[in-house]
Amino acid sequence: MFDLWTTEIPLFDATIPQAKPVIEPYLLVDEKPTACVIVCPGGGYLAHAPHEAEPIARWLNSFGVASLVLRYRTTPYHHPAPLLDAQRAIRLVRAQAGDLNIDPRRIGILGFSAGGHLASTAGTHYDGGNPESPDPVDRVSSRPDVMILCYPVITFGEYRHDGSRSALLGDNPPENLIRLLSNELQVTADTPPTFLWHTANDEGVPVENSLLFASALSRHHVPFDLHVFSDGPHGVGLADEHPTLSLWTKCCSAWLREIGFVR
Repeated sequence: MFDLWTTEIPLFDATIPQAKPVIEPYLLVDEKPTACVIVCPGGGYLAHAPHEAEPIARWLNSFGVASLVLRYRTTPYHHPAPLLDAQRAIRLVRAQAGDLNIDPRRIGILGFSAGGHLASTAGTHYDGGNPESPDPVDRVSSRPDVMILCYPVITFGEYRHDGSRSALLGDNPPENLIRLLSNELQVTADTPPTFLWHTANDEGVPVENSLLFASALSRHHVPFDLHVFSDGPHGVGLADEHPTLSLWTKCCSAWLREIGFVR
């Protein structure tokens, strides 16, 4: 495990019985620097789903991508604590890319369900770093180079997942915060290329979440790959027990090669 901060953690509350945010590494030994994907497990901003953590990192390793699982803060922490964790993870990997044998220009983020909301938030709310910061990690960009969004929570509007919104923003969030964290409204031409998949009859997070984000990417001419499977439950991870849904992993790895993220 790597601590995200070795100094004071922003918004950290020592009275909350929750571990400090960390990243769990699944690195590779290779002659050349590798691509890397930071994994954000789902769990409704309440917890971290185990089947969307280590198994995903091992799958990424299987085709030459290093991985780090992000143990981000969940409720009773609210926004922006999880986003600060995701941004810090990207900055940390980029700042220490040489030591980790990672290409700093090939750092992606992947998320499932509420973890997909966090990943899409990191991919639409980023900055180039603060060159005046005394912390060298904070001087580098928090922009991911690619996003992989798996049955993601995207919007906090009509097609929202109520549990995720309440856990992240509280029971009665102001309208401006709802709009800010409805990430289909935050897409720009600079948003990273994105892979999305969902099932049409997802009863946990409506498929419209992925459709809204893909539509926004299309309007801004951002490269994306969208896969909507006709049938399947929410929260299946690698979907090993679902032969059709499990094809998402092959589609994703092929797309990552197609766009040059995996070489």
